[in-house]
Amino acid sequence: MQYRRHGYINKIRALVLYLLLLYLLNAFYLIMLPFPASRHNLPLSGNLIQPVPLQFLQDIADSAGLLPETPSSYLTLLREPAFYQAVFNVILTIPFGIFLGYYFQTRWVVCILLSFVLSLMFEITQITGIYGYFDHPYRIFDVDDLITNTLGGIIGYRIALWISGLLPKIDQLDSREDLSAKKVSYTRRAIAFMTDFFVWVTGALLINSLSLPGAYWISTFIYFVLIPYVTRGRTLGKWIVRIRISGLEGRTTLWSLTVRYVLLYGIWLGAHTLIINPSWSGHLDSGWTAGIPGLLLICDMIFCIHLALKVFKRDPVLFYERISGTTNAITWPEKQRELADYTGQPSNSMRNQVD
Repeated sequence: MQYRRHGYINKIRALVLYLLLLYLLNAFYLIMLPFPASRHNLPLSGNLIQPVPLQFLQDIADSAGLLPETPSSYLTLLREPAFYQAVFNVILTIPFGIFLGYYFQTRWVVCILLSFVLSLMFEITQITGIYGYFDHPYRIFDVDDLITNTLGGIIGYRIALWISGLLPKIDQLDSREDLSAKKVSYTRRAIAFMTDFFVWVTGALLINSLSLPGAYWISTFIYFVLIPYVTRGRTLGKWIVRIRISGLEGRTTLWSLTVRYVLLYGIWLGAHTLIINPSWSGHLDSGWTAGIPGLLLICDMIFCIHLALKVFKRDPVLFYERISGTTNAITWPEKQRELADYTGQPSNSMRNQVD
């Protein structure tokens, strides 16, 4: 998501988003646990829905025996489970309101709406027995939970406004970074490759299902050569993480793309497909059949060592890129492109560094 929206991963922005994910997971399990002992649980006794707003106030007053004319009776609240349940429901969504106010910088109306929707999602999940997983609901739908959770979101939103001056300003994170020095990390390339691998294999299997010869070679040429040539160096995986293949002197040529992927998928990976293909291995004599797997294993080890050295040295140029004269470049969003141009080199010359 950060690659698509911002063109790179900012550590502060990533930390906040991971904390948000951690909060939502913890909130979900705090609300849902403990589960019934079995999926085939018994139905609850009484009403499944508590529709009266602020009923918890009456429940607290009745159980605690509060006397308005006797302030000392208020201390009995500290021994009432109903009181703690209401307080917990408020506290539960305070962090959610803080995230909305600080990171997403929403309006207070949006904060109220989203806090209500989050609480409603929890209540619906409970009343449906986690959407039918359990035979019967194991908790009731309580309108007061919607009220107290929404109140917690509002309180969190106000807290975010109070403490935002002490925290890094989210809308100024990019201005503090030298975007012109950002380079494409191997992690980013790995994400793009995993996406491309899925699409590429799917295409190869589809071609193979049509009984066309050379499905591997056809799918490789179309997906890794023709498509990037037409889309200015982008495959689906590279588009998702906002990178593209770029020539050292500008636009990528069809020849440079062909050389790049002939070296990578044609010679290196292609050799692996040949030895596992009976139609090819059957034409080789026994000596070659026995020796080629060992030779390929040695080549694989050399490539892994080459890749490991490049990763540890933070050298972004692999052997097939150096030979083909191609590299990976970041395709910046408009806002970040302007900042990159302002802080250093033109954005289209920013290549291959670790984020």
